[in-house]
Amino acid sequence: MRVVLTEQAIGDLLHIARFIRRDNPARAETFVAELEDRCTRLATAPLAYPLVPGRESSGIRRRPHRDYLIFYRVDAQAAVIEVLHVLNGAQDYDAILFPQD
Repeated sequence: MRVVLTEQAIGDLLHIARFIRRDNPARAETFVAELEDRCTRLATAPLAYPLVPGRESSGIRRRPHRDYLIFYRVDAQAAVIEVLHVLNGAQDYDAILFPQD
């Protein structure tokens, strides 16, 4: 399967890098690289992580990495994993992922 990061996910990674860079520029680079690696590794086991609780019908799954959550959707027919967002677990991700509700 191929992993694709949406514009929102790329923006999230840039925001995370800017936030960490204020205190530790070197760690900002390595941490974002870790997050990108975790996104890429989704291709090996895309269904290994749970669907968002209470939102199972959306098909959105989440993979944790430290204090962050990688939200993604699997399109098995197209053989694509679409990374939707990378957010801090303390954020109200429900409002970000499902703003129309």
